[in-house]
Amino acid sequence: MKREQWNSRVGFILAAVGSAIGLGNIWRFPYMAYDNGGGAFFIPYLFAMITAGIPFMIMEFSLGHKIKKTSPRIFAQLGHTLGFRLEWLGWFQVFIAAVIAVYYVAIIGWTLSYLGFSFSQAWGDNPNDFFFNHYLKLGNNSPSHLGEFQIGIAIAMSIAWLMTFMAVFTGVKGGIERANKIMMPMLFIMVLVLIGRILFLPGALSGLNYLFEPDFSRLLDAQVWSAAYGQIFFTLSVGFAIMLAYSSYLPTKADINNNAFMTVLINCGFSILAGILIFGVLGYMAEEQMKPLTEVVSSGIGLAFVTIPTAINLMPAPYILGPLFFIALVIAGLSSHISIIEAVTSAVIDKFHVRRKPAAVLVCSLGYLVSMAFATNGGLLLLDLVDYFINNIALLLSCLLELVIITWLLKVTVIHQHANENSEFRVGGWFVICLRFISPAILATILAKNLYNTLVNGYGDYPIADQLFLGWGLVGTMLFFAVLINFTSKSPGYPDQHPGGKT
Repeated sequence: MKREQWNSRVGFILAAVGSAIGLGNIWRFPYMAYDNGGGAFFIPYLFAMITAGIPFMIMEFSLGHKIKKTSPRIFAQLGHTLGFRLEWLGWFQVFIAAVIAVYYVAIIGWTLSYLGFSFSQAWGDNPNDFFFNHYLKLGNNSPSHLGEFQIGIAIAMSIAWLMTFMAVFTGVKGGIERANKIMMPMLFIMVLVLIGRILFLPGALSGLNYLFEPDFSRLLDAQVWSAAYGQIFFTLSVGFAIMLAYSSYLPTKADINNNAFMTVLINCGFSILAGILIFGVLGYMAEEQMKPLTEVVSSGIGLAFVTIPTAINLMPAPYILGPLFFIALVIAGLSSHISIIEAVTSAVIDKFHVRRKPAAVLVCSLGYLVSMAFATNGGLLLLDLVDYFINNIALLLSCLLELVIITWLLKVTVIHQHANENSEFRVGGWFVICLRFISPAILATILAKNLYNTLVNGYGDYPIADQLFLGWGLVGTMLFFAVLINFTSKSPGYPDQHPGGKT
C-alpha cells in the first residue's frame, strides 16, 4: 500500500501542534509555573525546551521521516541494525498511547457536558458539589469498584469518540489534516478573545503578577528543574508513538529542523497564553470574593470543572465567555485524542497490512468499549490512578529507553546528519550533547525519584491492591504483551521495509 502523506507543510505543523497542545497546557502548565517560582520557572522551562523538547522532537521527526514507518517498525528496524529485537519498545509506546486514549476521552466527554452546562450555568452556586456529587456521582467508590454506569457521561464520551473516529477513518489528508486546519486556528482565536476580555476585568492584572512575579531563590531547587523537564515531556507528545507516526507521513522533501522548532515553540507559546488566561481569571475571582489568590488557585481537574465555573458565575456575560472557554477545551482535547488514536491505528496498519478504514473501526471500537469503564461513579478515581502510573512511570521509562537506544547503542550522528540534510538550517553539536547526556540524565533522575516515591509511599490514598493491579500491574502487562508481540514476529527486523533505513 502506498503510504499516505500530508497535503501541506502547514497541515503537518498544525496536526503536530494539535497533538502537543492538549488539556494539560490549559490546566497543568499555569499551576506548575505558579507552584515553582512564578516568573523564575520560565528560566528552567525554556532551558528544558532547548535542551530536551526541541532535540527530542527533531530526533522523532527524523526517525519517522527517514524510515517511513510507525513506532514498532522503526524500532524493529533499528534492532535489526544492532542484531537483536527492539520492536517491543515500539509496541510499549503504542500501548501507552492506547491507554491514554481510553481515559483521556472521558475528560473530553466531561468538557462536552460542561459546554452544554455553560450556556445556563447549570452547575449552580456550588460548582464543586455539582461536579463531584451531581455530575460524576463520585460517592464512596474506588478504582476497582466503579459503581453505576452514568448514561449522561457515556453519551458525551460517545460524541467525542465519533468525532475522533471520523477524522482517523477519513485519513491523513481528508480527516486529520483538515480537522486540525479548522480546530487549531479556532483554538488560538478563542483563547485570544477570552484573554482580551478577561484582562480588562478587575483584579486580572494582579493575577498575572502572581503568575509572572519571579522567585529567583527557587532556581536553586532541584524540584523546580525536575518540574520544568517533566512538563516539557508531558506536553510535547514525544515518547509514545505519536510524532513518529505523524512524521512518517512527511514527503521526501521536508524541513525537519524548522518543523520541530515551530511545533515546540508554538506549543510552549500556547502554554504561556493559557497561563495568562487562567491567572487573569483567578485574579478576578480573588478580587470579587475578596480572598487571597492562593485560596482560589487550584490544579488539574478542579481547575477546569470547579474553579473556572465558579469564575464564570462571577463574570459579565457568562453565557458568552463560558461557552467560549469550554469550546476551547473541547478543541484542545479532541486534537490530542485524534493524534493518539492515529498512533495506534497506524501501528495496526503497518503490522497487519490492513487498510485504514477497517483498522480505524477496530481500534476505535475496542477503545470505545474499554473507555466506558470511565463513564461510571468511580471513573474519576480510575482515571487518576491509571494516569499517574502511565505519565510518571511508563511514559518516562519509554522516553529514557528511546534516548539510550538511539544515542548510545546507535549512532545519533546519523540522525543528526539526516535532520540537517533535510532542513533549511542546520543544528549544531548541542543537539547530540543534549540527547546523549543532558536529557537522559534528567529523565533518569525524574524516573528514579518517581519510582522511589511510588514504591515507598504509594500514590494517594488508594488501596494497595488497586495500585498493584491497576498501576504496577497495568505497566507490567503492557511490557509483557509488547515483548510477546516482539518475539512472535517472524524476524527481528523488517528487511522488506524502507531500503537504506539503517541508522
